[in-house]
Amino acid sequence: MLILLSPAKTFDLHPAGTRAGGEGTSPHAVRPATFTQPRLLEHTEELVEEIAALDVAQVSRLMNTSDNLAAQAREYANDFELPHTPDNALPAVLAFHGEAYRGLAARGRLDTRDLTEAQKTLRILSGLYGVLRPLDLIQPYRLEMGTKLRTRRGTGLAEFWGERLTRLIASDLEGSPGEPTIVNLASKEYSSAIGLDGLEESVPGARVISPRFEDADARGRFSVVTVYAKRARGEMAAWLIQDRVRRASQVRGFTSGGYFFDDGASSPSVPVFRRRFADRP
Repeated sequence: MLILLSPAKTFDLHPAGTRAGGEGTSPHAVRPATFTQPRLLEHTEELVEEIAALDVAQVSRLMNTSDNLAAQAREYANDFELPHTPDNALPAVLAFHGEAYRGLAARGRLDTRDLTEAQKTLRILSGLYGVLRPLDLIQPYRLEMGTKLRTRRGTGLAEFWGERLTRLIASDLEGSPGEPTIVNLASKEYSSAIGLDGLEESVPGARVISPRFEDADARGRFSVVTVYAKRARGEMAAWLIQDRVRRASQVRGFTSGGYFFDDGASSPSVPVFRRRFADRP
């Protein structure tokens, strides 16, 4: 079984052995000896060079963002350094700091055995690095998968990564424990870069399930609330890792955060998890 997550736009740059906010040393500090290198760094370097060659105005137009964020993106590219080491980079699972990663809560929830499990079963898709294992060292960057950056392989990052991602994810799926099932907790922007239909054809017995998380409003009407759904994706990823889930049929057992599996609203490829208004935070 392989879990897919999107990256986050923001980063937690505290050392790997401390908690976000600087509250001290985590009981689950990651030892440097366990860190790994991203597997597609030669292609990452190509993208870094493309961004570094642009001025702030060009980056702003490319990313449809403010000059301040464009300047930050360009600064990240100019500061990019190889090799990645514990002195200049952080493991991906600790570096990202969006809602999904608050749900995952790797710094306080995952122990050494969980991180070893995650290294086999969790993959983080990335506009800059392609695909990351949790303990792959990364540096801060700003480059979303939907960016229309022209390269020698096409006019966007989905084209740039395309087949490389599909092949690597297929290989990781075949080598993962349990059934050859992908639990797609990534956004459409990121998961569409892989070609999930092709994975089902290339890996014998493979299937893809894409959980959906819905919350009720005060009138009892269910819909996807983005901030809650993102956090639920991280919570499900943590649960899958900690409970060593191996079969697609087990996914419906997820109950973290007050969610419950709704069989009537679900399909074989899209299990739906709902939460009542009274159970919302």
